[in-house]
Amino acid sequence: MSVFCIGYRYRWPLLILSLWMIIVFCLSDQSANSKYTATLKQENIQTKLVANHTSHSTITANVRKTVLENGLTVLTKEVQTAPVVTVQMWYKVGSGNEESGVNGIAHQLEHMMFKGTKNRPIQFGKLFSALGSDSNAFTSYDQTAYYGTVERDKLKALLVLEADRMQNSLIAPEQLASEKRVVISELQGYENSPEYRLNRAVMQAVFPNHAYGLPVGGTKADVETFQVEQVREYYRKFYTPDNAVLVIVGDFQTTKTLETVQEIFGKLPKRQGAGEEFFTQHGLNAPLPLTELSTPLILREQGAAAMLQVIYPLPKLNHPDIPALEVMDYILTEGRNSRLYQVLVESGLASEVSASVASLREAGWYELLVTADDHQDLKKIETVLNRAIANLAQKGVKPEEITRAKMQLEAGVILSNRDITSQGMQLGNDETTTGDYRYTERYLAAVNQVTAADIVDVVKKYLKPEMRVVGLFQPTDQNTTETAGEKLHLNQTTENLSAGTDVTSSEVDKYLPPMDETTEVVKQVSHGGSHISSTPALPEQFTLANGLQVLLLPDKSTPTVTLNGHIKAGTEFDLENKAGLASFVADNLMSGTKSKNALTLAKAVEERGASLDFTAYREGVRIEGDSLAADLPILIQTLADAVKNSTFPKKELDLYRQQALTDLKQELDDPTEVAKRIFVQSIYPKQHPLHSFPTLKSLQQIKREDVITFKAKHYRPDTTVLVILGDFEPTQVRSLLQKELGDWQVSGQPPQLQYPTVNVPDSVIRVNPVLSGKTQAMTFMGNTGITRQNPRYYAALVLNQILGGDTLSSYLGTEVRDRQGLTYGIYSYLQAQKNAGTFWIEMQTSPEDSNKAIASTRKLLQEIHQQGVTANDVDTAKNTLVSNYNVSLADPEELAHKMLMNQVYGMNIAELRSFTDKIKQVTLAQVNQAARELLHPDKIVVVTAGPSVVADKL
Repeated sequence: MSVFCIGYRYRWPLLILSLWMIIVFCLSDQSANSKYTATLKQENIQTKLVANHTSHSTITANVRKTVLENGLTVLTKEVQTAPVVTVQMWYKVGSGNEESGVNGIAHQLEHMMFKGTKNRPIQFGKLFSALGSDSNAFTSYDQTAYYGTVERDKLKALLVLEADRMQNSLIAPEQLASEKRVVISELQGYENSPEYRLNRAVMQAVFPNHAYGLPVGGTKADVETFQVEQVREYYRKFYTPDNAVLVIVGDFQTTKTLETVQEIFGKLPKRQGAGEEFFTQHGLNAPLPLTELSTPLILREQGAAAMLQVIYPLPKLNHPDIPALEVMDYILTEGRNSRLYQVLVESGLASEVSASVASLREAGWYELLVTADDHQDLKKIETVLNRAIANLAQKGVKPEEITRAKMQLEAGVILSNRDITSQGMQLGNDETTTGDYRYTERYLAAVNQVTAADIVDVVKKYLKPEMRVVGLFQPTDQNTTETAGEKLHLNQTTENLSAGTDVTSSEVDKYLPPMDETTEVVKQVSHGGSHISSTPALPEQFTLANGLQVLLLPDKSTPTVTLNGHIKAGTEFDLENKAGLASFVADNLMSGTKSKNALTLAKAVEERGASLDFTAYREGVRIEGDSLAADLPILIQTLADAVKNSTFPKKELDLYRQQALTDLKQELDDPTEVAKRIFVQSIYPKQHPLHSFPTLKSLQQIKREDVITFKAKHYRPDTTVLVILGDFEPTQVRSLLQKELGDWQVSGQPPQLQYPTVNVPDSVIRVNPVLSGKTQAMTFMGNTGITRQNPRYYAALVLNQILGGDTLSSYLGTEVRDRQGLTYGIYSYLQAQKNAGTFWIEMQTSPEDSNKAIASTRKLLQEIHQQGVTANDVDTAKNTLVSNYNVSLADPEELAHKMLMNQVYGMNIAELRSFTDKIKQVTLAQVNQAARELLHPDKIVVVTAGPSVVADKL
């Protein structure tokens, strides 16, 4: 159930730096977790303003470092902006400490840390769920971390659980056997990705004699051989107080909390022989084998797109050249105005270029990844790439390039530290990798000192052609047939299934630490910044004369702003023969306006370190933007220019089409995307707004005239909602919105769309689209759902949480994943929107386990449908949902999104406050009624994409 993380460029600076570098242990489907497994674009403003806000007084203000007698380092930071707290336990050990033959043991142990302790022989995911904790864990090269964010009265409970599993984890034989199956399923899932396979080969060539060259998650061959005593020995050696850092950030009192920490952790013994060298030396100073470096590695395998990866070895984290290398990286690859984007993407050679500087405890590397556009030659791309790097070394950089890169780097730190979980990550990473929680401050100071000469020096010093490793992925067969497109020439069968055995209730209450009922509230306050309250403040709401709805919520806790928006111009309006049109429009709003071309528009945002994106979803176009507070006018002005004055130059549309075709081919090679597509199309018939998906043919048929017509028809102020949250004065923002968007005028009435009623199928429908070259299967199963305003919505949410809201504590997770070890993760989702959405269950399995996992899932659905759930299940699920909701409100991005969607779905503005009360009022009878009415195990669509699975045998 771990997933590889795609690093945020500066989410936690220097923590997540490489595509396949970190493994995250996903516990739930909460968006707060998903935020930490998705690429973020976070940037900035003027150097002076950034420097003021990234001073010691804001990044490490109130941080107190305490070292207990047993060696445990404790970092505490009071952030009293919301009644929540994050607890994180960081161990200074990761895959980089592994020896040959035990690759993946750090990751395996991370999984085992959730399997219970001698004192609490229960799945810890159940305990975290009962606490309402947004908990997770990850393994990286240099550290393994466990983190949870909860309401402040549960702080002590989290501390008790972390201390218990530091000392008393079971690591029982039967549990290890089951969890090894889960990990192997996970690792095999990564094999579905050509990018993963390419990166693995290149990294092994870069670090042939070091664990950095091995996959963080391990290999199937090594994991299969792990013995209980091996894992226990690793646990005893590295999971000790003197090799750990405890981070606590949020609403608490430092003195009282440190007393609690001493009481709970102070009695744990330090490691025997403390002071001895922990880590194996891997001979990093040995020269790399030039014979491997001089010849490109070529992978000719099944895939959808050609790729080029280049990796240059770099020095370790504390080396003085790292800041200049980071600035260099931003000049090369950050944003539309970056050098490599211009010569590779704007030229039509590539659909995407990305890069990162990985700086770790023992070494580092610079990684470049280019995805070629269709029919483009990788050798030509490599030549252009080499020329761009040589040009940087020979001709240097422009002053404005350095200024922009510094702004982006520095403001990215501010934007990435708006929530307490990220602040804790920043502190924990800095302390475990450098021994100094103030490292980022030193790093930013060094970034500000980087000169043009420094950049030229590091390019010449480290980006030498003879020192790099080049990897080429050349696809052979492509999974791009009509099977994964609009025509479903697929084998379908139907079956019937009887109910399975009972699912036993957990003994959560028996092992759950008590809540801290005496938690002292430091102040009573609100989002205004003067005091904390558990009751969220409500936004100011108004409507411009043209019908554009606005919600404003000032929040001066950080010098940032978050902008969210929704325009009713989503893919539901796509015509079947031109599916993809809505995305054509949304993705090209910034491709040119009446007064600015694409580069000028991008430059206006990038130079301020802001981000502004438009993305088409089913029911609308999502607007997402963030910036430092002083740059809110830039966001609003650019947004207004894009929605009012976009011109869609043909050249830009042709370039976009080329990229979209490449992206679609990659989607059609991805079992998850194929399963999702065919699952939806199997539920909703043709002519239904949810049925259409882009195809290679439909993308080719879209003309510029179609784009202009769609934009004129569907982009309207009276179907637009904007939410702005952050550090601003409402009166000034209201005036700015009136000035920039008040003259946005359209004629006629908004287009209306009728969603026809869709009944559940008469029987089970099984579909198995086969994708060649895949090792793991993705299964989607479910049927139609309900609307957001359906009176059963809140009971259905509770039901979903019980069924599959958490892959460790839910019915499905307990049975299919934890007990049987058939999947690395299984979740259920309830998609309730303006119109009726979809209910589905999602899981990844090996092809030989797919049918067994599907059968077990359907048995559980049948049992819940017929017998219902228990009162204890309902109470636990309600507590989890309420706590998760309250925790999410402390994140500005989460809060802005909730305000936006409440408005879009026609909810009362007070829903922001009343949601938790409505969840608390849900009864057992209502949940069981929802189970009878919404779960249909014998009338369900089941789609399994990937390797061949025999559909008619269960």
